[in-house]
Amino acid sequence: MSRSAAAGAAADDAGGVPDARDHGLDPASDDNAAAFAAAVAATPAGGTLKVPSGRYVTGPVFLKAGITLWLTDGAEIAGKADRTGWPQLPARDGSGRVIGTWEGLPETSFAAVLTAIDCSGLKITGRGTIDGGGDRGDWWSWPKETRDGARRPRTLFLAHSPDVELSGFTVRNSPSWTVHPFRCDRLTAAALFIENPHDSPNTDGLDPESCEDVLLAGLHFSVGDDCIAVKAGKRAPGQEDHLAPTRRLEIVQCHMERGHGAVVLGSEMSGEITDVTIRACSFDGTDRGLRIKTRRGRGGKVARVTLDHVAMTDVPTPFAANAFYFCDPDGHDDWVQARTPAPVDATTPVIEDVTFRDVTATGVTLAVVALLGLPEQPIRGIRLERVRASFDRDAQPGVPLMAAGVAPACRETIRADFAEVTGDVEIFETTKDPEPC
Repeated sequence: MSRSAAAGAAADDAGGVPDARDHGLDPASDDNAAAFAAAVAATPAGGTLKVPSGRYVTGPVFLKAGITLWLTDGAEIAGKADRTGWPQLPARDGSGRVIGTWEGLPETSFAAVLTAIDCSGLKITGRGTIDGGGDRGDWWSWPKETRDGARRPRTLFLAHSPDVELSGFTVRNSPSWTVHPFRCDRLTAAALFIENPHDSPNTDGLDPESCEDVLLAGLHFSVGDDCIAVKAGKRAPGQEDHLAPTRRLEIVQCHMERGHGAVVLGSEMSGEITDVTIRACSFDGTDRGLRIKTRRGRGGKVARVTLDHVAMTDVPTPFAANAFYFCDPDGHDDWVQARTPAPVDATTPVIEDVTFRDVTATGVTLAVVALLGLPEQPIRGIRLERVRASFDRDAQPGVPLMAAGVAPACRETIRADFAEVTGDVEIFETTKDPEPC
């Protein structure tokens, strides 16, 4: 019996689950993209494609609707090092829909190692690994540039794909943002491990952008940028038709460690980010806990956000909200950073209705709460309910917010400029005589 026939018989014995090796998948190959394409094409809607144990180097793999990709224990899909001939996603397709995106704007981008466009009902599951290959090739050497006419790829990119389920696997070593769902409603991601080197540039963990009804449960992050970064597009002159909201996002029982921010809303938030619940999570050593960032020119709003029953350890600033975030080339310009009131119009961003409830933060160094709103549009409706914190006795001064003219902080409780706060923070000291800042 031939290997193919034997594998087919084994698949039949296993309940009819096709094996990607039957289509040429080979650990010895330096590019398995064609084998993956054949295997995906042969998997019927409602069927499962098994990736067996082994390391499979590949260029981008394009998935399709209604199938399950099963990454078995020991299976690894690994992005190849050479980007010669790497497929690109256009900024827009023939109908004008946004396909390629970069930091909230339509832009041509390299395809992800796993790319899913119009993949309704897709499931990716199992205990295997997707390795984006960020440490191979030159991806990390040009984080903000365009090369060969395109931006850096994600590791897993999903667009216009409702009812997707992601579970069980590890995603690591991403060239840029790691898992990026764009316009994917009713998304569920559970029990994922998302890992990138801590010095890898702009390697956010999971970035839901313009998605509604999303559940992120039991995820573990250790990345080179923000752990969960919630987006809703970025307004630019003459570019607004791509904006759409992120709404009804639940983040539950997730663990974030060492990223820049644990849960970050913005700065691309022009389509609005609303109704976000972060519950029963732990943040360990992230630069900030909950972080909201925007600036003049963005418009949109961040509203109805609740942080409930969250424990933070060694997070310098547990809650930071900043309406003067100095992103983009003009971020330091006077019109962005001036503290005098500007006219309020459709490009004025809004931050309101944020609740911290039953939150404990130990080892704070800078400020428990640091808020900087716009004088023409102050931050409103910030509520602190049963918030407890302790300070690091060896704390050194540092700047809690990325905005011009922000003074250093050290063991501050609440710093609020152009912001309305109700409630307070209970401070319990781990030592009676901390060192002076």
